[in-house]
This record gives sequence, structure tokens and C-alpha cells, in this order.
Amino acid sequence: MNRRAFVLGALALHPLLGQAPVEFICPMDPDVRSAKAGRCPRCGMQLVVGAFDILEYPVSLRLHPEAPRPGEEVQLSFTVGHPQKRSRVKEFELTHERLLHLFIVGQDLEFFRHEHPQLGSDGVFRLTTVFPTSGMYRLLSDFYPTHGTPQLIESTVVVSGGPIAAGTKLIPDLAPKRSANLEASLTMEPTPPIAGLKTLLFFSLNPDAGLERYLGAWGHMLAVSEDLVDMIHNHPFLADGGPHVQFDMIFPRPVAYRLWVQFQRQGVVNTVRFDVPVSRLG
Repeated sequence: MNRRAFVLGALALHPLLGQAPVEFICPMDPDVRSAKAGRCPRCGMQLVVGAFDILEYPVSLRLHPEAPRPGEEVQLSFTVGHPQKRSRVKEFELTHERLLHLFIVGQDLEFFRHEHPQLGSDGVFRLTTVFPTSGMYRLLSDFYPTHGTPQLIESTVVVSGGPIAAGTKLIPDLAPKRSANLEASLTMEPTPPIAGLKTLLFFSLNPDAGLERYLGAWGHMLAVSEDLVDMIHNHPFLADGGPHVQFDMIFPRPVAYRLWVQFQRQGVVNTVRFDVPVSRLG
């Protein structure tokens, strides 16, 4: 179960339009609900009401050149298809100030990028990037088709020239981390997390002066399992611009996860990472 599955499951439980009481909910964070229309205080998206058409929108990825080489530029082209109309989707909603958030992770979990491909008039998202080494890369596309529901779609790119590995073995690492102009420490409840149950992740930031929203949120998190199966994009559950930021997470399986967390201070984006072991229930 990833964040998209949680979103779709929560939307499925939403009462149909016409039933009382009417609730306005956030399509990105469906636990945020209100009796009045407005915007989500967490992500800024417009609250909506009514029945949702819960469908997965397929993503087609093309590479140019088709066989990328390490250290050389490659253009990634993402096309989103409508699951029923068999047509290309060209209209998208802003989510955290961008139409598409793209995360790229290398097979050894050392390479990490948070990018934002540009949407062309033809409805294709394009990004020019460089894969530094050979091997497998996992990509997560986070977008919201107009008249659809938020999507988290995974893709895989293989760069030839070396062995392919399905992840790596992670050693727990919860020590405080220092980035460009910020230090972040992590505590959790419960410790260690238990697969399938909610985990509260508390980050303490130092110094706290000059903290700013990054892409409309007080933080962004990507969690990836050590075997590259699970990829989860998450945002703070509680944050107010102060030194304490809380994320809520449900880790799907009892394996180790690498967390990349991004905070912005004085115009600088700080990226820190932690390796979190997740236990089995019972």
C-alpha cells in the first residue's frame, strides 16, 4: 500500500453527493475535511465535494536516446493517458505549485532527484537529465489530472553498461543529519515502526530561523523500500513554520526504508536522509 492507494481508499469512503451531511475534502490529503468550501490548510488545494471516479491514469515514458549512457544527457517524455477515453490527457491541476513532481532514485539508493518536467502544448511532460552511472533507476510521477484523482505512478529506466541490482541492503541510520544550512534530527512513535500501522515521524530542525515553505509545503518526503518496490511521496501532517515538523506514514512492509526529507531555509533547499527499519506486526 502506498500513498496513492491510501488516497483512493479514502476517497472511496466519501459519502455520495446528496447525502447529509455534505463534507468538503482535500483530494490530495483526504483526511482533511470541512463543512465549508475552501482550501486545504495543509497543501493549499481546493476542497471538493461529491462522488469521485477512482481510476488509475497510465503513464507512457519514452527516452531520447532510447538507450541512455551514463553521464550523458537524455530527454524523458511522459505521456498520460485517460483510462476510459483512450486519449491523451492535457489538463492537470497544480499540486504543491507544480503540475508534475518527478522523483528519481538509483538502484543503490545513493542517487536522488526531485524534478519538475515541463508540460508542452502537446500534453507531453519533458525533462532533460543525466543518469550518472549504469544500472536501474526507479521513477515516481506525482500528478493530478483535471477531473481525475491524484496519481502516484512508478516507472523504471535501465542504463546499460553495468550490473542491474534490485536495491541494496540498508543499515539502520537515525543519527541527526546536516545539510546545506540546516540540521535535522528524527524521532519516531512507535520505535521501530510496524508495517501496516501508522508511524509518527517527528523532525526537529536547527536552526529554526528562516524556515520557509518549499513548493507550498513545510517539507517533502520520499520513502523508498530497500528493494525498490515501494515509493511513497508524503508531506507534513503538522507544521507551522517552527522547528518541529510531523509526518504520518504507513510503511507497507517489514523491510528497511530510506527517507529523503527536504526542508527550505533562507532560500536553500536542504535534503537529508535516514534509513528506517520497519518491523513485522507480532
